[in-house]
Amino acid sequence: MSPRKHRRAPSGASGASGDDGERELNPSNETVEDGYRVRRITGSSSSKVYRCPGCDQEIRMGTPHVVAWVEDDAETRRHWHTPCWESRNHRAPKIERTRNAPRY
Repeated sequence: MSPRKHRRAPSGASGASGDDGERELNPSNETVEDGYRVRRITGSSSSKVYRCPGCDQEIRMGTPHVVAWVEDDAETRRHWHTPCWESRNHRAPKIERTRNAPRY
């Protein structure tokens, strides 16, 4: 006996999402926080090395982290360490001063 073959449902059938193979618009691991769309990435699904904009350190492969971007602009997507993302509002701005500049 031959194995069963998977048949695709017709595009008009019930249960078809109609997105023709595109990604789900709002996956379950995505939330909206302060105008940012935030996606939690598990360690097993991260396959590249990224640089965290919060601490300027590498996010190594296999490390769980956060991907965040402005809700309407996916070009601004950045990968953050989870603690860096959670403390982003408590961090002082990065200002480079010359040696003789005052601190205030």
